[in-house]
Amino acid sequence: MLFHRIEEVREEVKKWRKKGMTVGLVPTMGALHNGHLSLIKKAKATCDKVVVSDFVNPIQFGPSEDFDKYPRTLDADMELCNSEGVDIVFAPSANEMYGGKCNSDNCKDNTLKELPRLSNDTLTYVCPPFFYVNTLCGKSRTGHFDGVCTVVLKLFNIVQPDYAFFGQKDAQQVIIIKKMVKDLNVPIQIIQCPIVREESGLALSSRNKYLTEQGKKDALVLSKILNNIKSCYEKGITDADALKETAYEFLTDKHDMEYIEIVDKDTLENKTKADDNSIALIACRVEKVRLIDNIYLK
Repeated sequence: MLFHRIEEVREEVKKWRKKGMTVGLVPTMGALHNGHLSLIKKAKATCDKVVVSDFVNPIQFGPSEDFDKYPRTLDADMELCNSEGVDIVFAPSANEMYGGKCNSDNCKDNTLKELPRLSNDTLTYVCPPFFYVNTLCGKSRTGHFDGVCTVVLKLFNIVQPDYAFFGQKDAQQVIIIKKMVKDLNVPIQIIQCPIVREESGLALSSRNKYLTEQGKKDALVLSKILNNIKSCYEKGITDADALKETAYEFLTDKHDMEYIEIVDKDTLENKTKADDNSIALIACRVEKVRLIDNIYLK
């Protein structure tokens, strides 16, 4: 079933609850690929009923980011979800999620001409701890994780699932959401699922659609750097700076690296000495497309 309204979702979930069914939520921004498919499969294997949200969330995009051109493929997303037996696809408009005046004949459109004012001057935001956001992707994407936590908590409140499923590729996001759930006593279990990659090793991402075939080849540098760091760690190198330094032998003028960091996989605390609880993370632009990837060292 495709729903655009919050009340439709709530009414259907209420029916499931009366029958004692467990509910899983897979939050997405659409443009579904095999990485999302792995989350859906895990949700189907874990829960009686599965809801997939399909919503390009405007408040997690900065002014110069790609909200307007972010791929929106609801028809294809529905086909994939139907083929996997998803029970509800929830595809609200920004007006439905955040309130405001609809200035279109089609209020199901997520790119409406008139949106509500979405700043925290007028909208209640969920703001994760500064320590968790003033690092990695948060440094260059001010307010991004406020927007992520706000929409995720709204989805949690709408669906009230038992489980929510997130991909490891957005590692910082998952860590922050787990922190939010713990701190705010949200009765939901967060299930983190492994990164899904193309045969080449490139981590699947909706933004890969922006890359040319050559760009995809150039983007393989991210996984090469990470795999090399893990290999060096396994050979006994633990100095974090030394491990990060190995990245530069792989870079060319086609790569604009934003960061390479080694942090604690639970707290995001920077490591001076890598250990088995460490994760290496990278962000790099290829053909002006911002890509991220990560790997656990153990």
